[in-house]
Amino acid sequence: MFPETIETDRLRLEPRWPERVDLDECYRICSSDPGIDEVTEYVTWDPHETKKETLEFLERGRERWEDDEAADYVIRPREGEDGAGEIAGFGGFSVDWEKRTALLGTWLRKRFWGRGYSGERAAALVAVAFEDLDLDLVVVSHLPENEQSQRAIEKYVDRLGGRREGLLRNSITFADGGVHDEVRYSISQDEWREATE
Repeated sequence: MFPETIETDRLRLEPRWPERVDLDECYRICSSDPGIDEVTEYVTWDPHETKKETLEFLERGRERWEDDEAADYVIRPREGEDGAGEIAGFGGFSVDWEKRTALLGTWLRKRFWGRGYSGERAAALVAVAFEDLDLDLVVVSHLPENEQSQRAIEKYVDRLGGRREGLLRNSITFADGGVHDEVRYSISQDEWREATE
């Protein structure tokens, strides 16, 4: 149902499965990559403490895929890009089939920040949600204090025809049990078609 490979001008997305992602490389990135504390400051998980935790992360990607719950991808720069073939980060979307809605999510290693990869990945995944899956809505959110994500999300949501919906209070629970607000944006299929055709 979900495409196994998505290619954009600069990125290649492949399934976040144990057989498609090198466990040792993924563990090193998720546990001790330079800047990992900054990466995980605004996401629901903490740096991985064991390789088993990383394996479970990859296995969850495959399980959710096989259950048609989510399309989770490893993001790699394509040939010609700095860091071509390396893991730049992970991203994808979960699907609420009853509400016909995809929820986007991503994180990138610090050395890949500021290249516009988040927006390029988002545009490709939004196209999959609307063209391949015929969903009605794509949503994305960030923590209010995450200004970098706010700038990236506002830029691509605007370009793809969407809008800021507002603040959802006590909406996200982190691994440590902390509860956080989130700022939510949405793009409807009609808005997207009007903005991109």
